[in-house]
Amino acid sequence: MKVVVVGAGYAGMLAANRIAKKVKGAEITVVNPRADFVERVRLHQQIAGTAAVTTPLASMLRPGIGVRVATVEKVGDGHVALAGGETLDFDHAFLAVGSTVRAMAGTVPVGTWEGAEQARAELDALPAGSTVTVIGGGATGIETAAEVAEARPGLRVRIIGPSVADGFSDRARTMARTGLERLGVEVVDDTVTDVVDGTVHLRSGAAAASDLTLWAIVSDVPDLAARSGLTVDARGRALVDDCLRSVDDGRIFVVGDCAAVPGARFACALAGPQAAHAADTLVRLIGGREPEPYAPRYVARAVTLGRKGAVAQFTRPDDTLRRTCLTGRTAVVLKELASRGGKYGARTGTGG
Repeated sequence: MKVVVVGAGYAGMLAANRIAKKVKGAEITVVNPRADFVERVRLHQQIAGTAAVTTPLASMLRPGIGVRVATVEKVGDGHVALAGGETLDFDHAFLAVGSTVRAMAGTVPVGTWEGAEQARAELDALPAGSTVTVIGGGATGIETAAEVAEARPGLRVRIIGPSVADGFSDRARTMARTGLERLGVEVVDDTVTDVVDGTVHLRSGAAAASDLTLWAIVSDVPDLAARSGLTVDARGRALVDDCLRSVDDGRIFVVGDCAAVPGARFACALAGPQAAHAADTLVRLIGGREPEPYAPRYVARAVTLGRKGAVAQFTRPDDTLRRTCLTGRTAVVLKELASRGGKYGARTGTGG
């Protein structure tokens, strides 16, 4: 049986390793544009130069899994078409290309490896006294602003979003904003309308000079599913059945941010459970058993505030917020365990 996994993030790596563990004799190939696994939840550390966030794919995959460093043009009809004309046949495919960033002109995107590398290089070149603006009040923006502020105390750092940290309860939101301000980050609740010649323009009519402007809003997915003729939603995510199979082709599983799963938001925390469920569904089908439906189950939301701070908010399984929230060392440990757990799951094929 031939299995092709497109994408080597948390979902793709976990799916490949889990299938290799559970399906003896499966011929598995992972296709990815680069030869490294990128810990996407740590890209803010890559930007600030506080940690390396890549690991060679070969060291992450179980023995026998093949790796092709290539760009995929299309998936369908039992074939994966690579740039350059080569094709890979499959009996089952896993589409796990994640999400991406469509940045505003005049900004550098920080939610992708390429953007993070560009941001790191430009940040390194800034002299003391320069101003860095982070656009996006969600987890990506908060962690980027905090990490840069802590690593480069000689810079002025601001974060701008319609309502910074609004994904938390009032108490946790206050904790997150207080943590940012403690690091010297200016918190601005507003919407950016344009960035021109180093000036950030806001909906309120205000404008602010910025030597480096980082776009920290992840809101798009690669167009591979649409380009392949699969049915997608308004955001370009492939529509799937309740077992995470494409509604157009039951041989294709779609997992992670690129899957239109009801009740799922963009989150690395969902990549592992979805990949594990899809891999287990394949095992059940091979064994002649009925597949089981998948349902997102959330546990918490958490953001780091530099290397010594964090805020964690527990949630119900449907992602509604609980009252309990944590800050300080306990929250740091919880966030670190979650980050390491994601990589460990991807490496071993455990998750869900």
